[in-house]
Order: sequence, then structure tokens, then C-alpha cells
Amino acid sequence: MPNLVESTLVESLLSALQEEQLVSISTVDFETGGPNVSALSWIYASDETTIHLAVTAKSRIVQNIENNNHVVVTLYANESVYSIHTTANVQEKEADQLPLKLALITLKIKEVRDVMFYGAKICVEPRFEKTYDKEAAKKLDQQVMRLLKNLK
Repeated sequence: MPNLVESTLVESLLSALQEEQLVSISTVDFETGGPNVSALSWIYASDETTIHLAVTAKSRIVQNIENNNHVVVTLYANESVYSIHTTANVQEKEADQLPLKLALITLKIKEVRDVMFYGAKICVEPRFEKTYDKEAAKKLDQQVMRLLKNLK
């Protein structure tokens, strides 16, 4: 059975990306031209064609996107693995609405591909735990997500 390919997020993936998720994003490294993979959780899908994310303003991700705007988000959800191909735009290099200097990035979805290998499923989706001050982490997460939810 071939893996599914869509041009937008299906409802279950949209819902998954409207909650805190651990994802990886792949960019093209601006110096080497090779792949650059990073893990992040500040991500929010505003609709079936648009994803917003926040990264540290000094992150290599920002320079990579400015040089080559092709970005792939890897999402573990619905017992499978999805590769979400996008084009990216750095909306703000340093959002001043937060105590931490973050860049705000908008991703426009071009293709969503189920990339799980044949005859298998994800039994337990990846989970993570913040290891710094839990109250500070919760407050910052809420601020960042509120900002991402209000991006156009």
C-alpha cells in the first residue's frame, strides 16, 4: 500500500499541531549546503496550509531559511511519521513581545507525506520534559504559543 500524500494538513494532523508537539525541522545549511536538523516544540498550525514556529533569534535555522526557504517538518502523530514540505518566511527576526529574543517564522505547506515504512506503526509517540524551572517554562511556553496563535 503506498504512503499517503496530501497538499494540506488533514484534520488529525492540524489538531496535533495545535497542541505542544516535539517535531524536527530540516533546513539547508547556509554554509555547507548540507542538511541541518533541529528539534523544537514552539510550533502551531493556524490552518491546514500554514504553520508558525518560534526559534531563538540567533539560531542557525534563521540564517538557513534566509538563504534557502525550503523546510521540512517531521511530525510523529496518528501512529505514523509525516514529512511536511514547506516554504518558509522569517516574519520577525527578534520579536520584542517576549522576554527571550525569538525569531518568528511562517511555513506555507506544499506537501504532506506519510513516510512510515511499510507494515509498521508508531506505538508510543515521542514525549519530552522541560528540565529547567517548570513554572518559568510554562509561563514562557504560554507566551510564545499565544504569540504564534495570533500570527497572520
